[in-house]
Amino acid sequence: MTGEAGGGERPSFRAVFAVPEFRPLFGTYTLSTIGDELARVALTVLVYQRTDSPLLAAVTFGLSFLPWVVGGPVLATIADRFPRHRVLIVSDVVRAVLVALMALPGLPLWALLALLLTVSLCAPPFESARSALMADVLDGERYAVASSLTNTSSQLAQVIGFVGAGALVGLLGPSAVLLLDAATFAVSAVWLSAGLQRRPAPAASSDEPASVWRETAEGLRLIRGIPRLTAIIALLWPGVLFTNVAEGIAAPLTDDLGGAALQLGVLLAANPLGQTVGGLVVARFLGTERAGRMVPGLVVASLVPVLLAGLVALVAGPGRAAFVTVVVLLFVGGLGCSWLIPLNVAFVQAVPAAFRGRAFGVAVSGLYGVQGLGALGAGLAAERVPPAAVVAVAGGLGLVAVLPGLLGLVRTRPGVAGRHRAAGPSVS
Repeated sequence: MTGEAGGGERPSFRAVFAVPEFRPLFGTYTLSTIGDELARVALTVLVYQRTDSPLLAAVTFGLSFLPWVVGGPVLATIADRFPRHRVLIVSDVVRAVLVALMALPGLPLWALLALLLTVSLCAPPFESARSALMADVLDGERYAVASSLTNTSSQLAQVIGFVGAGALVGLLGPSAVLLLDAATFAVSAVWLSAGLQRRPAPAASSDEPASVWRETAEGLRLIRGIPRLTAIIALLWPGVLFTNVAEGIAAPLTDDLGGAALQLGVLLAANPLGQTVGGLVVARFLGTERAGRMVPGLVVASLVPVLLAGLVALVAGPGRAAFVTVVVLLFVGGLGCSWLIPLNVAFVQAVPAAFRGRAFGVAVSGLYGVQGLGALGAGLAAERVPPAAVVAVAGGLGLVAVLPGLLGLVRTRPGVAGRHRAAGPSVS
């Protein structure tokens, strides 16, 4: 392990970047996230332009989350069964090739979506291996700062990807944007190959190889058996579901507000930009303990602006003033979403090292799953009612849905999380 056990002065960003293996893990994650958002916006715009259907646009946006729903915990066990550096590199090579195929001119829409789904199958093992390796190379408060940094960079990468996609799709076309995404995966594979140590598979020390299904069940039992983890999941999944509904119907919502492709990118970037700013404050100044006490207030602050944004868009209708107000409200909601950082650290502190990949797979499968299902549900609802009404209802329902998780989090605060060092994966 590299790092410090926790306690004492909070490490600086420079101290975290001084750990050699953190740099490729951080850099490639940021690079790939930018490329993913470029591709997601390009495909969403393409489908909406061809079909004029909010549902099909939402299906396209949410399709990349589907593998987490149907097989995320199973696919995530790959991170515990094979060398984690190899899982990362192979996943990136496969995605580079498949995304390059998506850029072929004249490819039918069904083929594009099939390739997108296949690319998305690489995400669960990649994300599980990356997060588990983060805990291998960092510990204690360095891990907490690194986790906050990664979360913040992810949001910033989404901002760059969304805004850049809005401009590049109009300037270069969807195929060129997809080729840029393929290039990010290729660069990532080379960087990871050069920067990571070669470690054996975590499961190699076991006398008897466990089945994938048994390992998956163990991850589920772990979550269910520790009250602290159960409370975290009960807050994480509905909180993320309702704060991200606007993303799934961003194209028709922007259209109703009188915007075009560039405005779509700005609207999509508003929440991640807020999370970037909020995450930097949490990572560098508040500390995990103080931020943890602020979670209930931050959760409310992440959902109320969603409710207000939907109401403003519904009442005001098309126009620049309404669009700017909605963007500002989504940005404020993103500031509130910094609750994800202390929640992530609490999850990390409660997970035994041997279950990193499996526990992460369960948590993030649900996390991505609710985002995908939320996008599909929002798209289906927007076929019948205005997209703005869908956003407003999501904000209101979210405030009710997070209450059980918040109560559970408060009840378990002095429990399991305080008795383990930070040695697990990121769930953000």
